[in-house]
Amino acid sequence: MPKSSSFFGWKVLAATFVLAVFGWGVGFYGPPVFLHAVVQRTGWSVALVSGAVTLHFLSGTIVVANLPRLYRRVGVARATFGGAVLLALGVTGWSLAVSPWQLYGAAVLSGMGWVALGAAAVNALIAPWFVRRRPSALGMAYNGASVGGIVFSPLWVFLIAQAGFAQAALWVGVAMVAVIGGLSRKVFAVTPQQLGQLPDGDSADAPAPAASTALPRVSRLWHDRAFLTLAGGMALGLFAQIGLIAHLLSLLAPLLGAQTAGAAMGLATVAAIAGRMLVGALMPAGTDRRKVACAAYAVQICGSLTLMLAADHMWAVWLGVILFGSGIGNATSLPPLIAQTEFAREDSQRVVPLIVALSQGAYAFAPALFGLLRAVLDASGHAMFGFLVAAALLQAAAIACFAAGSGHAAARVAPPATIRPVAPGAPPAQP
Repeated sequence: MPKSSSFFGWKVLAATFVLAVFGWGVGFYGPPVFLHAVVQRTGWSVALVSGAVTLHFLSGTIVVANLPRLYRRVGVARATFGGAVLLALGVTGWSLAVSPWQLYGAAVLSGMGWVALGAAAVNALIAPWFVRRRPSALGMAYNGASVGGIVFSPLWVFLIAQAGFAQAALWVGVAMVAVIGGLSRKVFAVTPQQLGQLPDGDSADAPAPAASTALPRVSRLWHDRAFLTLAGGMALGLFAQIGLIAHLLSLLAPLLGAQTAGAAMGLATVAAIAGRMLVGALMPAGTDRRKVACAAYAVQICGSLTLMLAADHMWAVWLGVILFGSGIGNATSLPPLIAQTEFAREDSQRVVPLIVALSQGAYAFAPALFGLLRAVLDASGHAMFGFLVAAALLQAAAIACFAAGSGHAAARVAPPATIRPVAPGAPPAQP
């Protein structure tokens, strides 16, 4: 990391970590807890409330795809603070809804708010301050997402049990708005240009890092193979992860008991943090980051295959959870790093929100579709095996997507061969 302790990027990194803790803790890990709380309070069907969870994630795709435009119009700091306010209002709406339309309206607000504190926002906040050190910086910032799950999942359950959903939503919402508001004003509103600092804390005479600024602009992203394969790989990988994680606890509980199964899920989160930190710290400069993503998903496939032995071998449970969990964090952090090396800086600011939006729109349906698969497989008694096969196939498809786009960005920038006319009677040019 930067040598100078006065480099303001350190404060940005710490503040973005805190942002991710609140963003994922409230906006990502909160809805599964909210579903249970709303069903308990209202008596509505699980299917009805599950629809609100899906709407929460789907509504966020509209905002996250337009984050660059929102940043240009109101600024990063105001957009981030506005997202915290919307998320707090939405969660309060979840806790107070007395009719389905109110619940679904609250889901729209919470979904639109949380993406301003999510993956695309983390990348946008880190990018101006870190170029050469961006892999490790993004890895550390995204670890706030995992910490958010570790802290807020049990915290939500505790607060709702002690004070009720409405009071819990008020306390968490006020704390989140106050913290994010302070960070937005004191940290996120500051730019390197205002302080006269260079990315990574480098001095003015330091050699310029190799960056994506030398790459040409892409006029039509939807016709660009690098973009399409990057978006497809991220969407397939996250669909597999979210679908399996949503049901893995209930699948492991009959084998381990509920408490031990919960510990196994916690171990997966710890493995996610470790995997993300190792990739950020050890990935050499100039590495093909698509190959790193393929390797991460290959390890996850090994984890899925190992878990197939869980019914007969207890060691397979813990080894499988560690292997599968090691790639959970990298599925979020590696695609923005790939975009950094394959697109011009201006295009990268568009690409990251778009791939996050597409992935979120896809994985919003993952719990429901994996639930349908489970309903079919439960009758045959092979639910665990079928789930793991489905996850492994989707992860293999993600690897295929990432590999299919490898080298396309370099080919995109290669200048066309110059053909010179040959005069009549002149000998052909020698190669």
